[in-house]
Amino acid sequence: MTQVKTGLDRLLEHPEAHLKPGSVGLLVNHTSVACDGRHSIVHFQTSRRHPLRKLFAPEHGLYGVDQDMIAISDQADPVSGLTIQSLYGDRADTLAPAAAGLDGLDNLVFDIQDIGSRYYTFIYTLANCMEACREAGVRVVVLDRPNPINGEQVEGNQVDPACRSFVGQYPLLNRHGMTVGELAGMFNDAFGIGCDLEVVSMQGWERAMWYDQTGLYWVPPSPNMPTVATATVYPGMCLIEGTLLSEGRGTTLPFEQIGAAYIDPHRLSARLEKENLPGVFCRPHFFKPMFHKGSGNVCGGVQLHVTDRARFKPLLASVAVIRAIHAEHPEQFAWRTEPYEFVSDRPAIDLLYGNPDLRKKLLPDGASLADIEQSWHPDREEFLKLRRQYLLY
Repeated sequence: MTQVKTGLDRLLEHPEAHLKPGSVGLLVNHTSVACDGRHSIVHFQTSRRHPLRKLFAPEHGLYGVDQDMIAISDQADPVSGLTIQSLYGDRADTLAPAAAGLDGLDNLVFDIQDIGSRYYTFIYTLANCMEACREAGVRVVVLDRPNPINGEQVEGNQVDPACRSFVGQYPLLNRHGMTVGELAGMFNDAFGIGCDLEVVSMQGWERAMWYDQTGLYWVPPSPNMPTVATATVYPGMCLIEGTLLSEGRGTTLPFEQIGAAYIDPHRLSARLEKENLPGVFCRPHFFKPMFHKGSGNVCGGVQLHVTDRARFKPLLASVAVIRAIHAEHPEQFAWRTEPYEFVSDRPAIDLLYGNPDLRKKLLPDGASLADIEQSWHPDREEFLKLRRQYLLY
């Protein structure tokens, strides 16, 4: 198996080649692990030329223990003794560091494992910090890591301006096929951030690689992203967050099993089988979430078994599941109406899908799945043209 060398390991070999002289702040979580298994905090603690001065953490916290959309306060890090400045509080203005939070820094180093989908908030925490660092005159150093679901396959539509949010801050596809380092270049140039940016690329990573082909440790980036299999379905199944269906949070298979107490899993599975979805089998299934939606109740639904991940289309599969459940249970199916990721004036499903079409036009069966997929084509081609300019591998 190929052993990929991450941006962190390359930086640790020659920090002076990438960092400005002076102090360092780390925007990291528990995934910032070097090839020796030690966290970046441990490595930077011992640096005399680039002393570690500040820590910043994204959603789920520095150690990835908090659930989704849980506000996190500043805390003390037991390893370094530094204050962990939370960039996911209880208000939208906590999603970027305050100007004073960057005082005394020469470099802000970002090293967090992403999962390759536009909804995952770490990339927007990075973008917000890039904007703050531009104003403060701090260099942003992004340490690249693999896109765990490969850097070739893309799927979906862009986000309309009216639906921009912390789960879709820029017009990316649902599955964008880029690394964080590549996205940082796009954010900085195409989307006009314009900070002092340095990207430390990987060595040995190829676009066709899945994470389990890299030779790297898999550290679950968030509490409900336990495996590469979870990341594989997530670019589609995250849409379930915009409904009152359980997306499997509170179980050992988040995003791989979908359901609700009112669903007949056998009827649902039979309906989905007729769709001939590529690379996946939707098995009839019962499960009981121990927290989150459906907590303590037996839910009927399906478990997605990806049989060919090269052919599997997670967004298409998710749209098929939503439409099938709506068709089987039109009176009970419901969209989420509570505030979602600091937005209360637009439905969560519109923010996630990128526009209101799924909610307004495509249920119960206003178009075939083939027509829906074809409708994404113009956005896909436009995005691919832009994306090509920022690929590093």
